[in-house]
Amino acid sequence: MRVLKTAVAVAAGALIAAGSAAAETWDMPMAYADGNFHTQNGKAFAEAVKVATGGELEIVVHASGSLFKGNEIKRALQTGQAPIGERLLSAHQNENILFGFDAVPFLATSFEASQTLWEAARPALEALLEEQGLVLLYSVPWPPQGIYAKKDLNSAADMEGLKFRAYNTATSRLAELSGAVPVQIEAAELSQALATGVAESFISSGSTGYDRKVWEQLSHFYDVQAWLPRNYVMVNKDAWEGLDESTQNIVRGVAMMAEAAGTAKSEQLSGWYLSQLAANGMSVQPPGDQLRADFEEIGATMTAEWLEQAGDEGQSIIDKFRSMQ
Repeated sequence: MRVLKTAVAVAAGALIAAGSAAAETWDMPMAYADGNFHTQNGKAFAEAVKVATGGELEIVVHASGSLFKGNEIKRALQTGQAPIGERLLSAHQNENILFGFDAVPFLATSFEASQTLWEAARPALEALLEEQGLVLLYSVPWPPQGIYAKKDLNSAADMEGLKFRAYNTATSRLAELSGAVPVQIEAAELSQALATGVAESFISSGSTGYDRKVWEQLSHFYDVQAWLPRNYVMVNKDAWEGLDESTQNIVRGVAMMAEAAGTAKSEQLSGWYLSQLAANGMSVQPPGDQLRADFEEIGATMTAEWLEQAGDEGQSIIDKFRSMQ
């Protein structure tokens, strides 16, 4: 993060126009805990923007859903209640199926593949967001997704009836196909949901388990590496167009660096998170043969369903992704 801030401050100096606009402050709601690497990356981005614009644009980060809850952030931006914010991309799949390109199971299961898929999908996503009055700045993936539970899972049949925390359309569908019962729960509410029995299992990265200390309620993590969901930072289009061209260029430059820095941090932390789950008493292991086979079958079903709903545009993203590998 220090490298990001230093590099931006040096590189952006040449971009700052002499006659810049009056100083402006933007509130930036984020859904995840202050210590989460996405939030810390957002704070580094905000600080770098302030430095690079000579204080003409200050972005104030509000973590843990303290300004708007996770499921309220995108709408808040669209209605002008906040100018900039971060949200889980696939959380909006119920609005438009293209928002769920990164949650197609077993399509892109590594950081390298995730980046390729992002590059293939970005133009379509930018166009979609523009139609909704939003401007895309940057996106950072989470580590690969695994299954959390409080008992052994030898097959999908062992998930029958479990109350399964869902955070998007894909996780709800995965729960249904495995016989579990999906329960929509935001990350900020996960610890309480596990403590009170509202949720008994879920799929997420090692980051979520570590941030929420899930070892206090759960005992197993199965590293199925189903997909790498992405968070993305977006800006209200009117707020964006209110910036002069020089400031826009600076913000875009900082955003490029934030995407690279955040992605590198996610990859760096991926194995560390799992080691911390194990250090706190959780059984961390790859799925057994039957559980893996069951999830691959579920993944094939979900992929076919996504492609059917996404139509030609979705197929174009997948085809482009495969051609780039």
